[in-house]
Amino acid sequence: MKKIILSSLVVLGLSTAAFAQAATDFTTVDADASGGVSLVEAQAAWPDLTEEAFNAADLDGNGELSAEEYAALAAAPAG
Repeated sequence: MKKIILSSLVVLGLSTAAFAQAATDFTTVDADASGGVSLVEAQAAWPDLTEEAFNAADLDGNGELSAEEYAALAAAPAG
């Protein structure tokens, strides 16, 4: 019985991690498939993302994040 519960918890943990990763994948967050992530799209993935943090990540200032800008934002420590 303990093995079944432990196995279920491990599978649940792995599923949750996979879901979190999928939810923040660039192509998933780019909901309109425009090739860039808008502030609205980014906040759908990260509700606590501020406009200031988004603008700081938008290095070319075009109002959306490229795949590279998005990856840098995703890799940045939360804070």
